[in-house]
Amino acid sequence: MSYQALYRAWRPRSFSEICDQDAVVRTLKRQVETDRIAHAYLFCGTRGTGKTTAAKVLSRAVNCLHPVNGDPCGECEICRTLEQETCMDVQEIDAASNTSVDDIRELRDKIQYPPTMCRYKVYIIDEVHMLSTGAFNALLKTLEEPPRHAVFILATTEPQKLPATILSRCQRFDFHRIRVEAIVSRLNVVLNGIGRSAELEALNEIARAAEGAMRDALSLLDVCLSFTEGAVTAQLARDVLGTTGRDFMFEFADALIAYDASAALGMIDDAMRRGGDPRVFSLDAANHLRGVLLAEAAGAQLDRILEVTPEDAQRFREQARHACRSQLMRAMELFLRVESEMKWATQPRTMLELAAVRACQPEAEEDSDLRERLDRMEKRIESGSIAVAAPAAGPDAAAAPVQQAGGGKKPAPAAKISAPAAVPPPEYLAGIEKFAAENSNVRRMLEKMQFAGIEDGVVTVAFGKDGIMVRRVLEAKQGLIEAALSDAFGAPMRLRMVNEGQTAAAKPTADARRVIEQSYDVFGRDKIDLTD
Repeated sequence: MSYQALYRAWRPRSFSEICDQDAVVRTLKRQVETDRIAHAYLFCGTRGTGKTTAAKVLSRAVNCLHPVNGDPCGECEICRTLEQETCMDVQEIDAASNTSVDDIRELRDKIQYPPTMCRYKVYIIDEVHMLSTGAFNALLKTLEEPPRHAVFILATTEPQKLPATILSRCQRFDFHRIRVEAIVSRLNVVLNGIGRSAELEALNEIARAAEGAMRDALSLLDVCLSFTEGAVTAQLARDVLGTTGRDFMFEFADALIAYDASAALGMIDDAMRRGGDPRVFSLDAANHLRGVLLAEAAGAQLDRILEVTPEDAQRFREQARHACRSQLMRAMELFLRVESEMKWATQPRTMLELAAVRACQPEAEEDSDLRERLDRMEKRIESGSIAVAAPAAGPDAAAAPVQQAGGGKKPAPAAKISAPAAVPPPEYLAGIEKFAAENSNVRRMLEKMQFAGIEDGVVTVAFGKDGIMVRRVLEAKQGLIEAALSDAFGAPMRLRMVNEGQTAAAKPTADARRVIEQSYDVFGRDKIDLTD
C-alpha cells in the first residue's frame, strides 16, 4: 500500500510528541529515567487520546540502549527494530479477538521464556475489557507476579468493566480528551510536514468535530485534504463534516430565543439543502444552547469551559441576556432527545423540524413553566403580533385621576379591563406566577386552570372535566390568587371560576356578587360552595 493514513504516518514516536497528556507523560518519563519500571500498567481513556501510542513508546523506552530524558533515542538497534515491529519481544494483542481462557494460557506459557534481544518482554493488550471472565481469572496470578523480564500494558476505553482484582494489580493512568487548541496545534504540525495549508477556522471546525480524539481529527483532516488540491477552507470543512458553523448557530439560537418558528424552519431548510445531517444539526444546536446556558453561570471561565475564543464567549454572554433559562433548558432537552431518537427514524429531518417548532411554542408544551410562557407572551406583544386592548372607561371606572388638595393625583381605585378571551395579558401571567412561586405545592394544578377573559375587574378562568377536583382545591386559595392578581394589575381584581363550556351569561350580577361577598365575610370562603 503506497499511501499511509495521516494518523498512522504521524503517530508520535516519543513521549515529548504526545499531545496534551502532560501528567501521564511526565510520570512515565520519570519512571524510565529512574529505572522504576512497574510490571503492569493500565491506560484508560476515550478513543484517540493516545493510549496505544503511549504503550508503544513506553515499550521502546524501557528497552532503549541510550534513552534521552526518558524518551527512546530512536537511533539504537533496538529502537529501530521495535519501530519496524519485527521484534518478538514486544507483542500487541487484541483482546477483542483473543478473549478465551486458552489464549491467556498460551500467553502465560510463553511469558516464562526470557527476551531474545531486549531487556524486557512487553505485552500490550488492547481493549482488555473484552476478555471473558475465565480469561481474567487465568491472567490474575501472572499479572500479579510476572517474571522479572515481563511488563504488561493494558489499554481500555471502559475501565469500569474490568474486575477489581485486575485494577488493583496495575498502575492506572487516565488519558483525558485532548483540548481543541492542542489538536489545532498538532494539525498545523502535520500540515507543515506534508506541505499543505488550511484556514484556522477550518482546523477549529475539525478539532471540535473530533470531540477530543486526535486520531479522529487526523482522519477528518485526511478527508478534507482529499477533497481539494488547494488550501482547506472553513466552508469546505463544514461541507465535509456536515456542520453549519458557529455564526449560523448563533442566528439559529436567536430565532429560538425570539420564538420565531418560521425563521428557525427556514434555517433548517437552508442547512439541509447544503447537505447537512439532521443528527449533526441537532447535536450542534444542543451544544450551542449549552454554551448559552453556561454563559450566565460560568463567568470568566466560559471561554475555557467551552474551548472558544474570548470574542465568541462574549457573544454567548450577549445572547444569554435575551434568553429565558427555562426556555434554554427545555430546548436543549428537546434537541438532545431528538438526536438520539433519529437513529431509528425514517424521516429524521421531520423530527428535527418538530423539535424546533416545539421549542418556539412553550404554551403548547406541558413541561414549560409559567415563567417561559410569560416571556413568550411579552415578546409577542413587543413584536406587535398580539394587541392587548387598553382599559375602557365605564360608569364603574374613574378614568381621570382625582385632584387632591395638595395638587397631587391619586389613581382611580378600580378599572374596567378587557382583553381577547383566549389570550391572557402579561399581568395575569405575572400574577399567577407570583402565586405559584409562593405556593409551590399547587403549581402543577394551575396548568388545569385556563384563562377565559377579563371584564369589570373580574378575571374568569375555566376548568375542564379533568380539573373539577383541582377547582375545589384552588377555591380554598381564591383569596390568595386574587391578591396576587390585584398586585399584578395594580387594581382590585376578583377571580371567577367556571367549568369549561359555561357561557358568560351565567356570571353573577352585581347584586349577586355583593350577596356572595357578604356571605364570604360572614361564613368564610371555605364554608361556601358555589354552583352554576
